[in-house]
Amino acid sequence: MENSKTDEKTKSFDTVKTFREIKTKISEETYGMSIADFKNYLSKKSSEFQNEQKALSTKSE
Repeated sequence: MENSKTDEKTKSFDTVKTFREIKTKISEETYGMSIADFKNYLSKKSSEFQNEQKALSTKSE
């Protein structure tokens, strides 16, 4: 009988590692910010992300 828990699987993307790296980066960038500064940070990052997505979608058209 084969034990599936012992089978090695090759991961091409480690979600937990990536999520931890992102959380650490955000924590370092926002350390000591006031609530108002943090809201501005989130707004700026959201706008940057949306602009990147728009640029990517126009390239594929």
